[in-house]
Amino acid sequence: MSAAKFTGPVLPDGESRDVYVRDGRITFEPQPGADVVARGWIVPGLVDAHNHLGLEDHGAISDAEVEAQALADRDTGALLLRDCGSPTDTRWVHERDDLPRLVRCGRHLARTRRYIRNFGHEVEPEELVAYAAEQARSSDGWIKLVGDWISREAGDLTPSFDVVTFAAAIDAAHAEGAKVTAHCFGTDVLQGLLDAGIDCIEHGTGLGLDHLEQMVAGGVALVPTVMQTAKFPQFAADGREKFPDYSATMDELFARRRETLLSAHEAGVDLFVGSDGGGVARHGELAGEIEAMVAMGLPQADVIAAASWKARSWLGFTGIEEGASADFVVYDADPRLDLSVLRRPVAVVLRGAVVA
Repeated sequence: MSAAKFTGPVLPDGESRDVYVRDGRITFEPQPGADVVARGWIVPGLVDAHNHLGLEDHGAISDAEVEAQALADRDTGALLLRDCGSPTDTRWVHERDDLPRLVRCGRHLARTRRYIRNFGHEVEPEELVAYAAEQARSSDGWIKLVGDWISREAGDLTPSFDVVTFAAAIDAAHAEGAKVTAHCFGTDVLQGLLDAGIDCIEHGTGLGLDHLEQMVAGGVALVPTVMQTAKFPQFAADGREKFPDYSATMDELFARRRETLLSAHEAGVDLFVGSDGGGVARHGELAGEIEAMVAMGLPQADVIAAASWKARSWLGFTGIEEGASADFVVYDADPRLDLSVLRRPVAVVLRGAVVA
């Protein structure tokens, strides 16, 4: 097979180079007769770190619908997806070279009748540890807990499980070699999860300064999903008549979300980019989440790093280096300076093939 050549500044260092692709892998050694496929800024494949491949509002979907979701993500440059909970068995995606790389969390683990119907395993406290261990064994090295959700009895956000149960579930997953993340809107659930050694927090609108310091010390990541948290006013409005305390909580969390996000960045928390595709957003909207994070005040260059090479390293994947799988995107300008290019890639290269 003849080699392909891509030329231009390579991120993150921005050095102009010729990048050759042969047999699906990157080399910087000149390849005689290589065809120039594209010129531009060459960026390691984007990462959607909070994606729900295989999920729609009603729950599980068909394989054909999963494929359509994956292609929508891929064609916009998201070449690595971290699934953050899906009721559909998507293991078969690993066998498709034309679909993005996938890190599966398996199903959400939630409290009985305390989550969205048909999304996850809804379990009682005495069952959580066993389910956490099972999901850890069947996933791709991550599991997802529903840390808090509205309690109809309390009329407000409350933790899904007690501190001891959460800690035992996290220990069980870690014993199986898996990392643990959790959906967390409010504040009350956070301290117990952090003390138990959780690896990542999703949303994180309830985080305080003490939590952020503990996250930095423990290497706990945050995926803020700001397109999701932008919907808090609607959540509050929907519940105001029946659950006024819940509505007040969501209003408060929305009011402080920008300050919380900027404080997390200033503290040095590892931030990553997740669209919540399949949850509140359409698939293929990672650019929208990047734009939303920048609009909140995060430095554009930092958000691009968090959506590309930094996230790839966090999840154990390579960037643009000798011998690495050729998974990258070519743009006609530097996305750290011009976000608009994210919506018009020159070329999307996955496993060495130009797929979009």
